[in-house]
Amino acid sequence: MLQLPVYLDNNATTPCDPRVVAAMLPYFTEVYGNAASRSHPFGWAAEEAVDYAREQVAKLIGAEPKEIVFTSGATEAVNLAIKGVYEMYAGKGQHIITAVTEHKAVLDTCKHLEKQGAHVTWLPVNRDGEIDLAELEAAITPQTILISIMYANNEIGVIQPIRAISDIARKHGVLFMTDATQAVGKIPVDVNTDGIDLLTLSAHKMYGPKGIGALYVRRRSPRVKLTAQIDGGGHERGMRSGTLNVPGIVGLGKACELCQAEMTADTARITPMRDHLEKALLELEQSYVNGSISHRLPHTTNLSFKYVEGEALMMGFNKNIALSTGSACTSASLEPSYVLKALGLSDDLAHASLRFGLGRFTTDEQIDYAIQTITDAVNKLRSMSPIWEMYKDGVDLDTIA
Repeated sequence: MLQLPVYLDNNATTPCDPRVVAAMLPYFTEVYGNAASRSHPFGWAAEEAVDYAREQVAKLIGAEPKEIVFTSGATEAVNLAIKGVYEMYAGKGQHIITAVTEHKAVLDTCKHLEKQGAHVTWLPVNRDGEIDLAELEAAITPQTILISIMYANNEIGVIQPIRAISDIARKHGVLFMTDATQAVGKIPVDVNTDGIDLLTLSAHKMYGPKGIGALYVRRRSPRVKLTAQIDGGGHERGMRSGTLNVPGIVGLGKACELCQAEMTADTARITPMRDHLEKALLELEQSYVNGSISHRLPHTTNLSFKYVEGEALMMGFNKNIALSTGSACTSASLEPSYVLKALGLSDDLAHASLRFGLGRFTTDEQIDYAIQTITDAVNKLRSMSPIWEMYKDGVDLDTIA
């Protein structure tokens, strides 16, 4: 039996897998020691759990356990990586290269550093949401210390050419960081094969708990050094002080283990559902997919419905279907998505867009319900729209002021 509401906003957050919750529970009430307390069994047990989780996280991305630094989430990890590199390598230069479609955590951190004297190059993207590799290489100067390009976009799911980017970075002796929050656990990510020096991830994007994430920091070829952004007891090899969130870390580790074991099967099940949803909604006149179709995450699609206001559309079904018109981190804003604007969409079309994020617990029945409900909502809104009526009468709306 279909239970409402239907959740299709897995890019914003995923439900915590019951197996993850089960793994975490003992560390709230039974094994409650501080992982830094090394003088008694409670602390030893907590430290052992943290060490095991560190191995689980490292294994998922092809890293070494000592290269994993636990944080409160991907946003903190991004701040630690970018600010940490900027301060540590200031003697070499103050130039950072990133893209205009990055997550706000990257964009706002770079804007903050601009006020501190950093020079930031903001790369545009093409209609598919991909950067131009020639533009990237041309932007590198002797003062460039960091290239930060996200692995996969949180709004349109587009996957950037990570290996090619890392090759360019290595060629010029520049560190390469990627915000892989949406990619890790959904598609294979390997920091060595991909040539990544710094990588951020978050548990709640892959069926783990909120409030815990990690930063991968390469230890060899090259050895990456960071200036700590939180000072205190010198936890996490001095990079991130603060008492470790043992239950959260255990949950992150378990989530990574499950993703590694089930990623292939999840993708094989979810992709056809996404494609079915997309194909059915594209049968609506004047509807479009935003971003690359060939280079994207298996669970994501972003669709625009021309001559329909996105917020009005959502009001028609938001009690029964959980969706968003953009990033969850900026959904309170009435501005059109900056990611969609960067693709060249007009304000009207960007406003008329919906992001669909399917997940491990999405069912065929839910997809069929979403197709019918959204189709009905689009048709109803268009039937009340004088603009849609003008379009159907053959009026060239682009000529109307």
